[in-house]
Amino acid sequence: MNRPRIGILGGTLDPIHLGHMDTAVAARAALALDRVLLVPSAVPPHRSAQPVASSFHRFAMTALAVNGVEGLASSDLELATPESPSYTIDTLVRFQARTGLPRTQIFFITGADAFAEIETWHRYPEVLDLSHFVVVSRPGFPVGELSSRVPGLADRITTSGGGRGDGSKPSVFLLDVRTRDVSSTEIRRRLRAGEPLTGLVPASVEAHIRQHDLYNEASFHSTADQLHGQN
Repeated sequence: MNRPRIGILGGTLDPIHLGHMDTAVAARAALALDRVLLVPSAVPPHRSAQPVASSFHRFAMTALAVNGVEGLASSDLELATPESPSYTIDTLVRFQARTGLPRTQIFFITGADAFAEIETWHRYPEVLDLSHFVVVSRPGFPVGELSSRVPGLADRITTSGGGRGDGSKPSVFLLDVRTRDVSSTEIRRRLRAGEPLTGLVPASVEAHIRQHDLYNEASFHSTADQLHGQN
């Protein structure tokens, strides 16, 4: 049987926005992925401050964002684990254990800005052996500069069409596409300032934020922590 090719796009997603959606859709199309899972992290390892919205709200917003988008789905893979840092290597180990997929059928999707710091990631370079990596251009961070930023990975990096690699070991695929210049930090700032979110988040996500009064400083210790009565 042909095994599916699955992409994983993880992150704080606080909140998920159209830049995340652009990245997931572009990776799925370019690499012929059967599905891309968007995975909110429980405890982001590279952030000094914890997420503003609770894990319940971040998962709900992710589910709303992907609803009706072909080939995209939300996953609670990280949220169902103990409260420990959501390191990429642990995510990939858990995903392989849950699905039984070989490493060459899994594609971890990340931005060029994050991948430029790959040598600082937990258990580098071992993490690169657990799946393919798909590195997508971000505004201000073109993938063309990565080869010089991480010269030790030159033998892994490819831009070959179809994302097949040599079929025997994981590769690093560079994907030069245009994604919208959006950040969750800017969205939270706009909400605090009472500014519109037009063109930044899916309409369903904005409706959820407004309904639960998320990212309003006065609500950080009330509705931002709760969803359907849970803390």
